[in-house]
Amino acid sequence: MSKNGLNWFEIPVKDFDRAMKFYSEILGSELTLWEMGSMKLGIFPSDREGVSGAILYGEGEPSDKGTIVYLNCDGILDEVISRVEKAGGKVIQPKTQVTDDIGYIAIITDTEGNKVGLHSPPR
Repeated sequence: MSKNGLNWFEIPVKDFDRAMKFYSEILGSELTLWEMGSMKLGIFPSDREGVSGAILYGEGEPSDKGTIVYLNCDGILDEVISRVEKAGGKVIQPKTQVTDDIGYIAIITDTEGNKVGLHSPPR
């Protein structure tokens, strides 16, 4: 059994191509396209087996209410934040230190209206 608190997440989108472009631009890394029937997923890059997620077209409704998923921005948080507005999103909470042990977070809204967290552990 995995000891990770998270193994998969999905961020619902209405305009798949726009969302793929947004996340690829802000993270500086391409998402992998995977299609399953009428659903499309853009899978986030991951270097840990069993821990990843995707944008999802075909189910769900984008929202800025409810659960917040935090994307790993280890060592690149400032770069990612600097690309958000250029890519069509909005920074709603700038880089903020949580604690010395947890590191830094920021919160954005994407091009679809989802509220998404960004996290970088302390260095």
